[in-house]
Amino acid sequence: MAANKVPVDSQRAKKLEAFDKLLTIMDELRMFCPWDKKQTMESLRYLTLEEVYELSDAILENNIPEIKKELGDLMLHLVFYAKIGSEKGSFDIADVLTSIADKLIHRHPHIYSDVKVKDEKEVSENWERIKLKEKGNRSVLGGVPSSLPAMVKAMRIQEKARGVGFDWEKKEQVWQKVEEELNEFKTEFNIENNEPINKNEAEHEFGDLLFSLINYARFVGINPEDALERTNKKFIKRFTYLEEKVKGNGKSLADMSLEEMDEYWEQAKAKK
Repeated sequence: MAANKVPVDSQRAKKLEAFDKLLTIMDELRMFCPWDKKQTMESLRYLTLEEVYELSDAILENNIPEIKKELGDLMLHLVFYAKIGSEKGSFDIADVLTSIADKLIHRHPHIYSDVKVKDEKEVSENWERIKLKEKGNRSVLGGVPSSLPAMVKAMRIQEKARGVGFDWEKKEQVWQKVEEELNEFKTEFNIENNEPINKNEAEHEFGDLLFSLINYARFVGINPEDALERTNKKFIKRFTYLEEKVKGNGKSLADMSLEEMDEYWEQAKAKK
């Protein structure tokens, strides 16, 4: 079946004009700016990663003006890669956009064909099956980038396994696995035992524990990467408060006891 008709976007012409303006500026920069002329896909790669993380920070902080700004920076990079691709005769921005549009249509047969789905879970499962056929991967996990940060990679591995039905049925089962891994870690590396710890074995067991915690977080709808980053930001905010208060009182952290520092820490926690 054909997709349902969507309302005509009254601002479409304005949006296309803005996109055309960006493409024109990109052409001009590539032709006349010494810095832009020198850039390659390889030289842009790390800058793009930086932009993605800056966008991630803005999203976590719910800073809407900053999100808009960072999206613009990221859009510039996407147009930049397409421009370089066109110069090489490999692809241009039209090829990029047509490719993603075709892929979306193909991977949404419940919208653009006659496939029936009852919920988001079935949509996700269909997506993974179609993706597996498209890429010819021998493994469901073949599409997980090896360079992803470990925590994000664990989340994606678990999501892809879920996409083909390999998942727990109840959250209680997942939590039992967390407790099992925690007990194994505690048994193997009891803090009351003063014997030296086998670092390799400890790392192995701790990895199992983290993986099970990430799995539980995923199962109950928590993004572990976002959760940890929010805690990082909270710690930084409180520790910075502690430093400022200590300095304001003419003291030095290096000369204070942990008990003294803890008083300032509790003050920081009390501040919202």
